[in-house]
Amino acid sequence: MTIGRKYFIYDVFTEDRLAGNPLAVVVDSKRLSLAEMQSIAREFNLSETSFVLPPENAKHKARVRIFTPDYEMPFAGHPTVGTAVALTEMGQGADLAGIFVLEENIGLVRCAVNKIGNHLFAEFDLPKLPEPMPLAASADAVAAAVGLAPHEIGFENHRVSLWSAGVPYIAVPVADMQAASRIRFDNEAWFAFSPRKNDSAVASAYVYCRETVGHDNAFHARMMVPGSRSYEDPATGSAAAAFAGVIMHFDKPTDGVSRFWIEQGIEMGRPSRIRLELDVSGGNLVAGRIGGHAVKVAEGIIYA
Repeated sequence: MTIGRKYFIYDVFTEDRLAGNPLAVVVDSKRLSLAEMQSIAREFNLSETSFVLPPENAKHKARVRIFTPDYEMPFAGHPTVGTAVALTEMGQGADLAGIFVLEENIGLVRCAVNKIGNHLFAEFDLPKLPEPMPLAASADAVAAAVGLAPHEIGFENHRVSLWSAGVPYIAVPVADMQAASRIRFDNEAWFAFSPRKNDSAVASAYVYCRETVGHDNAFHARMMVPGSRSYEDPATGSAAAAFAGVIMHFDKPTDGVSRFWIEQGIEMGRPSRIRLELDVSGGNLVAGRIGGHAVKVAEGIIYA
């Protein structure tokens, strides 16, 4: 028997519809097999689709599984924010705040949702702190893979580095927004040096600079996903989580809470803003949070 399942489409890390990063949220997914979830994610063909299942622990809000069109993710930021907002709107209404736990493949993810401005804002604790990973690639090789000259790679003391907070990213500092706008991603060149994160994909490129469009943003970023269907992502929470390691390593924020707004998606015509908060003690990162707005743009029934 074909079952109709409710789904929502949210634009995440934005307060404006048709901006940010789109996400499909499929509710009542408990009878779906993993193969069926993968097929539905491929049908939506968005960067990620989240599936809401009953929690394994009744004290938690939900079990959430996250799929790209090609594979399942252990964790991703914009699906976590978008799903947290969707569940809040479904269960409580947009005027009420909530704190709850989502069960993701990476582990337990604590979320807080409240209304900031005209829309709901969700933030989550980093389920894993960023860790550096070895990278055997020269700046020249990285420059060639993103279509820039070697002298355009790096600024101040920032150099190319590889970090993961559940999903690995090669962080590529560039001179300015003009350089960032000229990125031309070369899959073959990137595959030559990028470590694989599973059998089907390699670490993605997170290109960043200090020059920004928004005066209150700290960094401008672009994220490129390599593969047979390479694409650019307009807002990437898991990359911002890894980027916390970059900030700690190169900028060394002082003890206390530091807050950074990261703009992304500008070149794609889908501007987004991600809030990254770092809790620093004794010069070490002890906790972090990623947050952003999410707005519903569509809903319907998928028969699967």
